[in-house]
Amino acid sequence: MEMNFYSLGAAEEVTGSKHVLEVNGKSYLIDCGAFQGSRAEADRKNRDFGVDPDRIDGVILTHGHFDHCGLLPLLSKKGYRGNIYATPATRDISSLVMMDSAHIQAHDAEYLRKQAKKKGEKFDWAPLYDEKDAITATGQIMGVSYRRPFYMGDGIQCEFFDAGHILGSALAYMTIKKDGQERALLFSGDLGRKGKPIIRDPEHPPAPDYLVLESTYGDRRHDKADDAMKKLAEIANRAADSGGKIIIPSFAIERTQELVYYFHLLVDDGEIPEIPIFVDSPMATNATTIFQVHPECYDDEIHEAFIKHHKNPFGFSSLHFTTSVDESKALNKLRGAAIIISADGMCEAGRVQHHLINSIGDPNTTILLVGFMADNTLGRRLQNREEEVKIHGMWFKRKARVENINAFSAHADYEEAGQWLDSLDSSRLKKIFIVHGEPKAQAAFKKYLEGKTDAEPVIVKYGETYDLE
Repeated sequence: MEMNFYSLGAAEEVTGSKHVLEVNGKSYLIDCGAFQGSRAEADRKNRDFGVDPDRIDGVILTHGHFDHCGLLPLLSKKGYRGNIYATPATRDISSLVMMDSAHIQAHDAEYLRKQAKKKGEKFDWAPLYDEKDAITATGQIMGVSYRRPFYMGDGIQCEFFDAGHILGSALAYMTIKKDGQERALLFSGDLGRKGKPIIRDPEHPPAPDYLVLESTYGDRRHDKADDAMKKLAEIANRAADSGGKIIIPSFAIERTQELVYYFHLLVDDGEIPEIPIFVDSPMATNATTIFQVHPECYDDEIHEAFIKHHKNPFGFSSLHFTTSVDESKALNKLRGAAIIISADGMCEAGRVQHHLINSIGDPNTTILLVGFMADNTLGRRLQNREEEVKIHGMWFKRKARVENINAFSAHADYEEAGQWLDSLDSSRLKKIFIVHGEPKAQAAFKKYLEGKTDAEPVIVKYGETYDLE
């Protein structure tokens, strides 16, 4: 049996997850994510797809984040007509993400075209794909529930286990039986954390021979949840006292719903007053609806509150969802304390940029960062507390306070990943392929794993082929 593995994204970097498993000449794609970061570089990488769609015999989608599903419409546009396998919740979330991306690209193209015309410059940039391509890709997604084995081809079986990362996220356990031989591979996608609200803890699939493991936080540990809640309450109370805004760039999926849940708890417990909270992201609003129709993914705590007692953990009296552009613009004229949760999580696009433009120069404003910020993003520059940042081609002096809470991350840190690995049957495990991490984090994670398991940890390099014996 000839079998190998290589990565065309998320290799010594965090975004653009795209991995290929080849078995006896058949190719299977695991995730098809978009690169994020420096706009010119991301655009170049996203257009250079790296693999001929005609060679792909099946696609697995581990979850619906943009850096894992964002290029599926391009795959369809280039001619792929096969199946894309995902959990039902991932199917719904990725459809939302892909359509939103198509809409943003169309809007960006129109904006850039107008800017070029004003300057008398030539304009030849085109979106990667449009809404029709996103609809085509969505139509190719087959929803498969957790723990329901399915065949992708002759002797190629896959089974999804809950990854505990976002709603519907999956660990993909693949069993390959050919020529009297058997190999088992486990793709982590993005590995979640124990004890998170809303969704279940990561599961433990059967023993694999090879593990492809993410390493986003390979050199860091997260803050404790109790400390994070205290800091969240402190920031909210400070805003209430000063009448300032809290702007939270948040991923529309999982993080926004989690923050709403936490604010709900703090209000119910009397830890903070009822500050008006605005979720200013159409995608986050739609994603919250998707959360409500997929209770099969809830953990026991949320299931008890939402199903048994008919309480909505994603809505309370001080919470408002904005829908129109006019409603979003009106938030910039608000007076008094307010919390604005808006996408994009890394501040690279979306309505959050307009809120930053209007409030970054106000020392009474707090910019609260609650997730990972990739290199070369506006979010990373804010995280580094740079005194001046560029937004929409214009420079702004930052006078707003920047706070960071990393306990809300949906990614396991290195210690949590190690604990999950300890609970995994590693009796067959030969190698751990390390992906989805920046070089410094991956080097630390490799060293950590070397002292923890007999399996060989390997940092995956872009385009390099690894034989699976």
